Amino acid sequence: MSLRSPTVVRRRRFEALYVEHYAAICAYVVRRLRDSPAEVPDVVADVFAVTWRRLDAVPVGSEARLWLYGVARRTVADHERARRRRSRLLHRLRWESKARPSSAGQPGGSADGLIEAIERLPERCRQAYLLRWQHGLTRSEAAAALGISVKAVEAQMTRALKSLREALSEFL
Repeated sequence: MSLRSPTVVRRRRFEALYVEHYAAICAYVVRRLRDSPAEVPDVVADVFAVTWRRLDAVPVGSEARLWLYGVARRTVADHERARRRRSRLLHRLRWESKARPSSAGQPGGSADGLIEAIERLPERCRQAYLLRWQHGLTRSEAAAALGISVKAVEAQMTRALKSLREALSEFL
């Protein structure tokens, strides 16, 4: 591979952006996620994953930092939405488990039942489900992360949700 090949040029441009802007983007994310410091590395990694995927859209020069801040803002917002969804789901599951009597030896529709059901999903379905609902990725982002088509992600999600409904109906 020559030093001028598109792959080498692309990688060098990404590396230059990363080195130049990592500290600023990391500081931005730290300020936005004060209540979730453990999530900062994942969110920053997501910002640079988007940057890699959309490298051709990144402006040249000083505009690049502004573009990265925009990606970071949207990524933090996506992270916060996913966190709120998980919190609402757990709250609802806790409420439902208190509202319904549980059978002896069975978790009464609690988060334990959901976790068990997720763990029993086939690997591909579980990956699609966790990327979409736990990590808050869009269908296209999940497809890119899994290296499959958007249609395949939709099919995996359909299977996962059907399987989870069936598994949880045993507990509810």
